[in-house]
Amino acid sequence: MSRYEFTCPECGQEIEVNESMREATLSHGCPVCSASVGSSDFVAEQETN
Repeated sequence: MSRYEFTCPECGQEIEVNESMREATLSHGCPVCSASVGSSDFVAEQETN
């Protein structure tokens, strides 16, 4: 499953999230401050083997 680093544009909170958490955050906003977020606030993490 894909992992993402989320950084809130309002409060600056950084959270590592999976795909389903990313979708929920895009729909409902930052889990800390409820600010609206966009896909540019997520950076896909590289998978290491």
